[in-house]
Amino acid sequence: MSHSPLAVIHPEARIGDNVIIDPFTVIEKDVIIGDNCRIYPHSTILDGARISNDCTIFPGAVIAGVPQDLKFVGEETTVEIGHHTTIRECVTVNRGTASKGKTVIGNHCLIMAYSHIAHDCVLKDHIIIGNASQLAGEVDIDDFAIVSGGSLVHQFTRISKHVMIQGGSRIGKDIPPYTLIGRDPIVYCGINIVGLRRRGFTNEQVFLIQDIYRTLYTRGLNNSDALKAIETEYESSEERDLILNFIKTSQRGIVRGSIDEL
Repeated sequence: MSHSPLAVIHPEARIGDNVIIDPFTVIEKDVIIGDNCRIYPHSTILDGARISNDCTIFPGAVIAGVPQDLKFVGEETTVEIGHHTTIRECVTVNRGTASKGKTVIGNHCLIMAYSHIAHDCVLKDHIIIGNASQLAGEVDIDDFAIVSGGSLVHQFTRISKHVMIQGGSRIGKDIPPYTLIGRDPIVYCGINIVGLRRRGFTNEQVFLIQDIYRTLYTRGLNNSDALKAIETEYESSEERDLILNFIKTSQRGIVRGSIDEL
């Protein structure tokens, strides 16, 4: 570990090898930081932070702050950050509550400047949260999702895999997989073709996903009838089953289709 004498580091904090800690950083007692991390000046890493290897924490970030939830009564909870994740300037990541016990950010994520990740959120891997986006409590985001800058995500909302959400969006409904979401208020605008191509989806997979969403959004069926049609008209596949299971388990309901397509 290489640390500035101007950093405040509790002697019981567990810090790995090859970690660089810059001046005016504060690291409290119940903190674990893995190998090869870089902690920039004026970062604050509080009790309950669990940071894996090869992470970068930029100036002004606050990791493992107490939840902004009146139900929180001081229970021991954590923030868990995976490998190769970058937390940019002035990001705040709050600890979990008794609900889940932890807030999780996965591997290879990029949380851009001034974003907020509230208590009990679970972000999986390869996720990008754009500048100044705000995630309320218990939001779940699956792999390879992108939430563009200035977006607001309501508590308990679920965002599935390979989703691209327009900047400045207000997200109060669940966002099903592979979709492109935009406008105000938000609507389904198609599938995230660019993202899918970048991640190696074949033409057959892309065409299947497009066809399933045409059935869901453009055939004039209600959600129940659309789900039945998808189940009977398309053979089981990873893509079909992910879409079906996500919609069937949605508690908030999914984003509506574009009026232009109805």
